Amino acid sequence: MNIALISYHTCPLATLGGKDTGGMNVYVRDLTRSLGELGIHADVFTRSQDEHVPHVLHDLGYGNRIVHIPAGPETPLPKEQLYTHLDTFTENIQEFAQTKAIHYDLIHSHYWLSGLAALKLREQWQVPVLQMFHTLAYLKNRIAKTPEELEGPLRIESERKLVQQADGIIAATEIEKEELQRHYEADAGKIRVLPPGVDLCRFYPIPQDEAKAVIGIPPQEKVILYVGRIEPLKGIDNLLKAIAVLRKSNVLATCPHYVAIIGGDPDRPRELLDQEMRHLQDMNHCLGLDDMVVFLGKKAQDSLPYYYSASEVVVMPSHYESFGMVALESMACGTPVIATKVGGLEWLVQDEVTGLSVPDDDPESLAVQLRRMICKEGLREQLSKNCLEFARGFSWSIITKKLSALYQQFTSSNLQDGHVHSSRG
Repeated sequence: MNIALISYHTCPLATLGGKDTGGMNVYVRDLTRSLGELGIHADVFTRSQDEHVPHVLHDLGYGNRIVHIPAGPETPLPKEQLYTHLDTFTENIQEFAQTKAIHYDLIHSHYWLSGLAALKLREQWQVPVLQMFHTLAYLKNRIAKTPEELEGPLRIESERKLVQQADGIIAATEIEKEELQRHYEADAGKIRVLPPGVDLCRFYPIPQDEAKAVIGIPPQEKVILYVGRIEPLKGIDNLLKAIAVLRKSNVLATCPHYVAIIGGDPDRPRELLDQEMRHLQDMNHCLGLDDMVVFLGKKAQDSLPYYYSASEVVVMPSHYESFGMVALESMACGTPVIATKVGGLEWLVQDEVTGLSVPDDDPESLAVQLRRMICKEGLREQLSKNCLEFARGFSWSIITKKLSALYQQFTSSNLQDGHVHSSRG
């Protein structure tokens, strides 16, 4: 079986914590590697953003390839410009397939731009399209606080088109399935719920003293960790406000901790910082937290298990998450999570079981739960045990077998009927 995975706007090999790099990159990369372990050939097609990077890489093993397709200038571009290069992208994918004499049995597309490319490829290849959105514009717009945070009508219309025309849709949770039905009028029979996996060979508990030694944290220091993109919907400002509450109430005098924030490019000259990073650094200074919050910038995926294992707790104060890969990775390392009750986090972080839950946009409640986590004796240890047991059920070996069965279901149906099942109206 040959699978074409489309990740148009971001390469799964990109360093995490950048503007367009996060859980989706991890998903595509780890899935491709795991498919290879099952003997399934998968090529990942992404837009070339650097002319100095070889167009074909074998970094994921098992003969599976990352194919950087030229489409417009080979430099990073704003998402608003990417749409105009989609035709070139799909044409060059077709040329690659012809040159390599490979026939793909199914297209698995990620994000709305990739989905549009997949529909164009389906016209030529006559194979099924399975679509994953990872985030949905309607839900992002619902929590947007400024006009700049709003997704435009093109994305919303494109997502609606994909919901209607893709042969199947993979939702990470039942919550996402319900959101697709409620806001996009998706056919429930077309949606399969299958969560992402976690690489348990990479994410596992490392003795805290050993983890701290690797990343340079003094053994006596205790860390509250954030990992992810630096953007408003992640709610990092609420984490800073919660820390300010703890400091004002002297909690951090009796239970000393500091905050490490992984993501973004904090060390660039101020005039080159993106708007959210500048906002967070200014807020941090105004709250008087310069001595207890450190912005670490982007980190390689290989270093994250050390940061998770070295930390007392991982905080996800997001306003919206379709799933929450960071939470699952942290739990696999035995580090409990405090997260807002939004999207996939509401399902993934079970209050008082695998972590602690807080209402969205409520720094006071976040401060209360942080105080419990770092000060209440025995709580972290009990949650840590539960985290490990929970995360084992998300091994990629388990998830990929289910996904490969889904691939087989769609390809077999396509072969039997001699055409692609889809609603193309």
